[in-house]
Amino acid sequence: MKSLLLSTVINAIALWLTTVMLPDSLRIIPEDQQTLGYVLTLAFVAFIFGIVNGTIGRVLRFLAFPLFILTLGFMALVVNAFLLMFVAWLTQVLGFGYGLQVDGFAGGFWAAIVLSIVSWILGLILRPATGK
Repeated sequence: MKSLLLSTVINAIALWLTTVMLPDSLRIIPEDQQTLGYVLTLAFVAFIFGIVNGTIGRVLRFLAFPLFILTLGFMALVVNAFLLMFVAWLTQVLGFGYGLQVDGFAGGFWAAIVLSIVSWILGLILRPATGK
């Protein structure tokens, strides 16, 4: 349970930082929310992103593994961009208009790169060390 909560918090912070760094590519909508509504929408998007990335993302990465090798990892960026676009569509459907908005494949591609880097850095900082 702690791992799911920590993962959701890391995803939420990373999504927020990505929306700050790339405001033209990635947005939390509606944009005129109050602080509490914005944080709850961000947590909702992060939770959905974690579920999609953990289920559909793993299956796609497994199926596309030969392409990952052939393209030297570039295919991972494409898969992440499509997953981000899928999460944007899914959150708007499930959130009744609230959620994530991605502006096209190029926006999703760059947002996926920034989101991956920020999530990795936050994971290094916030996850407890498991060394002996």
